[in-house]
Amino acid sequence: MLSRFMSGSIRNLEREYSCTVRLLDDTEYTCTIQRDAKGQYLFDLICHHLNLLEKDYFGIRYVDPDKQRHWLEFSKSIAKQMKSQPPFTMCLRVKFYPPEPASLKEEITRYLVFLQIKRDLYHGRLLCKTTDAAMLAAHILQAEIGNYDPGKHPEGYSSKFQFFPKHSEKLERRISDIHKTELIGQTPETSERNFLQKAQMLETYGVDPHPCKDVSGNPAFLAFTPFGFVVLQGNRRVHFLKWNEVTKLKFEGKIFHVHANQREIILTYFAPTPEACKHLWKCGVENQAFYKLEKSSQVRTVSSSNLFFKGSRFRYSGRVAKEVMEQSAKIKREPPEIHRAGLVPSRSCPSITHGPRLTSVPRTRRRAVHISIMEGLESLRDSAHSTPVRSVSHGDCFMPRSRSQATDAGERTTVISDEAYSPSDSVLPTPVAEHTMELAVSRQINGAPCSIEEEKESEAGTPMRGEGGDFGADGRSAQEGAGGDSTLSEVEQVNKFVLSVLRLLLVTIGLLFVLLLLLIILTESDLDIAFLRDIRQTPEFEQFHYEYFCPLRRWFACKLRWVGELLINK
Repeated sequence: MLSRFMSGSIRNLEREYSCTVRLLDDTEYTCTIQRDAKGQYLFDLICHHLNLLEKDYFGIRYVDPDKQRHWLEFSKSIAKQMKSQPPFTMCLRVKFYPPEPASLKEEITRYLVFLQIKRDLYHGRLLCKTTDAAMLAAHILQAEIGNYDPGKHPEGYSSKFQFFPKHSEKLERRISDIHKTELIGQTPETSERNFLQKAQMLETYGVDPHPCKDVSGNPAFLAFTPFGFVVLQGNRRVHFLKWNEVTKLKFEGKIFHVHANQREIILTYFAPTPEACKHLWKCGVENQAFYKLEKSSQVRTVSSSNLFFKGSRFRYSGRVAKEVMEQSAKIKREPPEIHRAGLVPSRSCPSITHGPRLTSVPRTRRRAVHISIMEGLESLRDSAHSTPVRSVSHGDCFMPRSRSQATDAGERTTVISDEAYSPSDSVLPTPVAEHTMELAVSRQINGAPCSIEEEKESEAGTPMRGEGGDFGADGRSAQEGAGGDSTLSEVEQVNKFVLSVLRLLLVTIGLLFVLLLLLIILTESDLDIAFLRDIRQTPEFEQFHYEYFCPLRRWFACKLRWVGELLINK
């Protein structure tokens, strides 16, 4: 606390700060900002450097000293949002994934989204089946090293590049076969577009995974897609709610609630920390406003609680998806020049370009599939856009769906991969903590099985990996403390009720105190109002006036004169 206070004092003495933003191609943009510069100023600088017009899909992410991720708010001062000492380090990432990325107007925008999805693929956030993974990797090869050339690409050349967290020889052979035979003649732009078309069809496209636990203590990943709210457990999507079905997002402490109008569903999950829960809530509010609303004028300030005196208030500032698409259609300019560089083999472990301040020269496309040690540190800040799943029915979305088959994703689970969804431990700065007491608060809210047998059936076929232990992959069974769950639930409910009553009582006392002070000021003033004259004529007021108010006023006047004399003497 002391160091944080001192760092704030040091920042206040500085007029300019150095700020470094890691871009999607792993280059760095360094600039100097004024102390009172807002986030919008820095974002506009970066977009101007990239020659980017379709910029509403992107955002700037940073991580505080407690390893909690945040999106930079453009309407607020940068220095006030950062809790660390300058120079500030952030990264540019896709914040709102386009529902149809291959249909974006400009190639530079498609390329940046392509770079983001490559990162998602590498970190295990874009999880898919083996056949889809091979096709995606082959498109990356074709886009960045061109056509297969036996003279340049010896046997096993695809194994030199790292596309996924884990490789197998069979997968590498399949990637090489597709690259050699099916993609010959495709230009980089065509390969990137085909890559985006393939990626957008995956169930894990376009999501930022937030590690949580359900009411039974089982690990889960919550995410917001262009089409709605999803929950991933194991290798399945267990919940999907379209945006027009989500009525309210709330949080209290580490508990996150999702209200839906479909059969009045309330989903409850537990975040690792209150800060992580608040970040989850703000992401949900922004995504819902961006994808659901027709106009930015419809955006309203949202409260995390139903009571005015508790909770947080937040308002999304920016254009909504429909407005962004309409604005993109009006773009008429020569496409900015894009210089492509070759794909870097992962075993060479290239270092990240640190840099000099970048100028407005044409952007060079660099491929850094394998994350180096330096980038590993950066990915702690990144970790954002992993991608849970989406449903195939999106009647409320402003973009038409390209899938022909529709399923009721709110009613049935969907298998998303051959293995459990588990993004790289190293890129999740907020591991899920144990919640021994909180898990019993709403045990039946999420439709948790009522019996042990039903719970075992519901968990069948959804193994969870325990790599790193951060995700608590062992999971808690309903047998653990089954006899005491009802007692704990009752105790927690009573405690919550008592806390709510105490808060209400404190607020009431505070309001009464303020009203009393206001009444005293009015009665001691010269206002000639009937009810004030009546109060002044009462014996109680006269006693208060002469015994308490007048001595207190004389004491304050004496102190003020003493301070004034000191200032004059100096």
